[in-house]
Amino acid sequence: MLIQVCLYFYCKFLWRCLKFVMRKLTGRCELQRICYNTKPGASRTMKIETSLRESKSKLLQTSVSVHPDAIEKTIEDIMELKKINPDINPQLGISLQACLLQIVGYRNLIADVEKLRREPYDSDNPQHEEMLLKLWKFLKPNTPLESRISKQWCEIGFQGDDPKTDFRGMGLLGLYNLQYFAERDATAAQQVLSDSLHPKCSKFSKAEWEKKRMDKAIGYSFAIVGINITDLAYNLLVSGALKTHFYNIAPEAPTLSHFQQTFCYLMHEFHKFWIEEDPMDIMEFNRVREKFRKRIIKQLQNPDMALCPHFAASEGLINM
Repeated sequence: MLIQVCLYFYCKFLWRCLKFVMRKLTGRCELQRICYNTKPGASRTMKIETSLRESKSKLLQTSVSVHPDAIEKTIEDIMELKKINPDINPQLGISLQACLLQIVGYRNLIADVEKLRREPYDSDNPQHEEMLLKLWKFLKPNTPLESRISKQWCEIGFQGDDPKTDFRGMGLLGLYNLQYFAERDATAAQQVLSDSLHPKCSKFSKAEWEKKRMDKAIGYSFAIVGINITDLAYNLLVSGALKTHFYNIAPEAPTLSHFQQTFCYLMHEFHKFWIEEDPMDIMEFNRVREKFRKRIIKQLQNPDMALCPHFAASEGLINM
């Protein structure tokens, strides 16, 4: 234990010495070197975040948690602290602002998502009820819901007559994500629902089914799986695993829409993964889900990874 402590302090001391030497040799502080030598996106933002958090300066440490409105003033203070002339180094301020918007935005996104997760579904709340009924309408546009309490809910993958009981684990967040998927990507959502009920009627051809030997073709409960995938997306967000993805697709602060778009992607990918895994029965769900989670985490370890680069937000990612 003592050796580990000594090694830690030795490395910290050595690292600070190295930073001092690099500053003298290049004439630039660490923040400048990162901004000028690293392309925009997750690689740069995560290096900036680490540099700020590990700084001995209180100003730099707290800059990753300031209010978005205070970012410009914070950057001015950082430039002054580092004795950097903004007129000579205008690009540094622009790059730092882009990075801080992403860093602070990610933190705020966690708070927004957590708030929805903690809010329970309330059947006496008209807004909650309206969202639930819209979910049915988007998924089953040609089938009227006979009553609010109905066995029909099982047709879209809920466990019983009243879906409110299924939202306990993820609160309103589960409903928000399901409705977003069903509304914004209606065709795909309806296709995934249909495939989950009748896997052998999916887009795989008969030859592909035979080649992959997917003779069992076990389906799953669409809505329940959606809530499970919401839990997966939530844990990826809170653990910081999604930083790679969000810092690559959001030119500024990642928002709730980015999170919901990521959920849609995960639903698409999990559906394909489930079909390819061809489990023996629904009892294998946890095994398949865990294997899928590990695959996503491995992908996110690549600093250039964007899970769904087709998002409109990614088009705005420029060399700031």
